[in-house]
Amino acid sequence: MEYNTTRNKLIIPEYGRNIQKMVEHAKTIEDREKRNRLAQEIISVMAQTAQHSKDSGDFKHKLWDHLYVISDFDLDIDYPYPPPKKQTFYSKPKKLELKNEKIIFRYYGKNVELILEKAVEYEEGPEKEALIKLLANHLKKSYINWNNETITDEVIAEHISTLSHGKIKLGSDVKLDNTYDILQRNKKRKKPPVRQNNGYSSNNQNRGKRKYK
Repeated sequence: MEYNTTRNKLIIPEYGRNIQKMVEHAKTIEDREKRNRLAQEIISVMAQTAQHSKDSGDFKHKLWDHLYVISDFDLDIDYPYPPPKKQTFYSKPKKLELKNEKIIFRYYGKNVELILEKAVEYEEGPEKEALIKLLANHLKKSYINWNNETITDEVIAEHISTLSHGKIKLGSDVKLDNTYDILQRNKKRKKPPVRQNNGYSSNNQNRGKRKYK
């Protein structure tokens, strides 16, 4: 009996061991024309195996690429597409350079700081005031959602001043969303949907029942 532990490792497991054996056999055929014919037959079998991705536009191209990969990049046939290079599969991806920027308040995120920087550039007027109030309400909701506790408008004003490096001041006359209203809206979002009784209302269920006096 042959065990999987003694067999060659499957290069692309989705196609199974029989496909891999067919590809290994094709590599032993000396006649190029016969190899090409067998490769076409292998592609037909692979297409039946990979029905789930048949709708993709490059389906055929992908099959030929996979055939070449299964052959360990060593099947000499007439490919209808340029065969992929081995190094593209086994080379390490470039390391992403992440910006190590300090975030002053994690519960607000970096984007809020960037938006406030843009808000500083706005000309004084109703548009800037509306934007600052909108941002202040967003900060208040973010703080409550993150910390699950209340916060005063005065503290929000201090945070805005800190994030804008003192360039934006929230007026004491600006009234932000009420904390209670924010918490109530959060409760409504978290409330599970009402389960339906197979599409019938209580009136439908009671319909047809005899009433006894």
